[in-house]
Amino acid sequence: MTEQIDINLLLDFVRKAGEAILQIYNHAFDVTHKDDSSPLTLADTASNQILIDSLTKAYPNIPFISEETKQTAWAERQYWRYCWLIDPLDGTKEFVKRNGEFTINIALIHEQTPVLGLVYVPVQDLAYYAIKGKGSYKVESGKAAVRIHARPIEPGKPVITFASRSHRNQETNDFIQRLEEKYGRVEVTGAGSALKFCMVAEGKAHVYPRFSPCMEWDTAAGHIVAAEAGAMVTQPNGSPLVYNKENLLSPNFVVSV
Repeated sequence: MTEQIDINLLLDFVRKAGEAILQIYNHAFDVTHKDDSSPLTLADTASNQILIDSLTKAYPNIPFISEETKQTAWAERQYWRYCWLIDPLDGTKEFVKRNGEFTINIALIHEQTPVLGLVYVPVQDLAYYAIKGKGSYKVESGKAAVRIHARPIEPGKPVITFASRSHRNQETNDFIQRLEEKYGRVEVTGAGSALKFCMVAEGKAHVYPRFSPCMEWDTAAGHIVAAEAGAMVTQPNGSPLVYNKENLLSPNFVVSV
């Protein structure tokens, strides 16, 4: 199936959605809240409409799960062999803060495993993508794709850890303390959205722990980008992350080299 997906076409889709996001981002905008109190802007819905329309037109036989679209019932979803997992604006809190650290995430899931992922940063016109078995790539604005690799921890040098800007908690602090006990010096920096997966994938960080709630569409694209770059993405007990579950909430996980 991945052979039938045109990554350049997907890049066109996310750039178009990114343009719609930036039109709103660069002006005054209203913020509403969903039932779970998470923020929602017109940018979320505008991006979602573009992505859903584009993907369903290009790949009509692949169903989708999107944060901003009513979910198909599990009674039907459980029989899907392939599906898209879409977050049209990952990091709405970062969007509202105007720090640029928000992304568009698209992943193709095959029987609960991501086989293709694309993470796009509209503010930078920067993309990261991966295809199962073919590696991870970074595409800077106007440039050709370049393969990226996770960077191993080097003896005597600090362990770089990326933690969430908006979801830091005691479990995360405890995990970082255990890293310090094991490796000595640990440098902790923050980033919003799926960018943290990409930072590990391109060797700018060694570890990204997540011990707070998030959803499958938050993690799937970044998951395969990190994994194809050579990192591990597992639950704290070593179990794999799976997708298109009955409950779309993601478990705690750690991305590490």
